[in-house]
Amino acid sequence: MDALPLRTLPARLTRRGVEVAPGVALTAGIALVATGVGRMVPALGSALPALVIGVLVAMIRRPRGRVVPGVAYSGRFLLQLAVVLLGVQLSLSSILVVGLGSLPVMLSSLAVCLLAAWLLGRALRIPARERTLIGVGTGICGASAIAAVSPIIGATSAEIAYAVSTIFLFNAIAVLVFPFLGHALGMDPHTFGLFAGTAVNDTSSVVAAASLFATSALGFAVVVKLVRTLMIIPISVTLAIVEHRHRSAGGPLTARRIAGLVPWFLVGFLVVAVGNTFVPIPAAAHDGLVTASVFLVSVALAGIGLSTDIAAIRRAGWRPLLLGATLSTLVAVTSLVVIAVSGA
Repeated sequence: MDALPLRTLPARLTRRGVEVAPGVALTAGIALVATGVGRMVPALGSALPALVIGVLVAMIRRPRGRVVPGVAYSGRFLLQLAVVLLGVQLSLSSILVVGLGSLPVMLSSLAVCLLAAWLLGRALRIPARERTLIGVGTGICGASAIAAVSPIIGATSAEIAYAVSTIFLFNAIAVLVFPFLGHALGMDPHTFGLFAGTAVNDTSSVVAAASLFATSALGFAVVVKLVRTLMIIPISVTLAIVEHRHRSAGGPLTARRIAGLVPWFLVGFLVVAVGNTFVPIPAAAHDGLVTASVFLVSVALAGIGLSTDIAAIRRAGWRPLLLGATLSTLVAVTSLVVIAVSGA
């Protein structure tokens, strides 16, 4: 066995680190500013400000020269690493806490959302990748789901930016509307926690909506939201299989080939979540890893913002916004109906 690749690995990693350092420093700087914005306005979070700042910088001066490799590295590899670290927020015990009673609400709203994204997206002539991103972002968990799915389907920076912005717009509306809706319908904190955790996507928006309704709704809402994150895995694997079939003209898929289609970062996500179940991460380290995952998402979205083709977003027009509005409404209505029918 040739040991040369192992012997040269440190030198190659060093060269790669030097190559990407300028661009990563730029995206990390933007992420730091976005984190400050998120702390001042918690409902915003840090992901959207990072994306917006990146887009604004790109409008003034597109990245070029030495920063380009690091900007691309941030929007690709660091995005995938962030997905892996998201696993520290989950454990098998947290799934049991949520209970089987919440699964009908989550699964039915997800099924309705994905089916509507496919049907309405086609009717509106929205490109497949864009409607997929908006569908999984609305149905699962916002920017985190978009982060997981985008490399699988080969989404462009413009498509990612538009999808994230669309998801955030309707999350912001939900934060303002849902607490009033919950009180109008006479929901108790547990029921509203299930509703908000199912129908609002981004974690910061779930926290904001539940906090506005009642502090006692917050814990359950966040657990429901985090369990929804698990849906990233089957959806991403399914999309990987579909993409493979398109590229190979419907060639046969063996179990080994299917296993090879599962992205490394989803495997890492699952390993971290399962490991957190059996070897709980100490509280201090857990909080640090959660903070790191949120920051890496911001770094990655800064890179995506810097790489965004503004003209492509302009060409997208109003149709994706209509799709996002419709899907958000369908998820909310489906959640309310299933909660009422099941008595969850």
